[in-house]
Amino acid sequence: MKRVEQILLKLVVIQFIFLLIAQFIVLYTPFSPYLGKIYDYEGVSKNGVTKTIETFDQ
Repeated sequence: MKRVEQILLKLVVIQFIFLLIAQFIVLYTPFSPYLGKIYDYEGVSKNGVTKTIETFDQ
């Protein structure tokens, strides 16, 4: 069990390091204007309300 805990801890640390690297790339590098287009394509930054249709199966 101790071995599994060590592996999980290492995975968490590696994930955190990659998160910090990704945040740095998005915020502070020349690549950020190109990544902004991805946000527009995915629709993440839009504040528009989409029209939804509710259906009921009876």
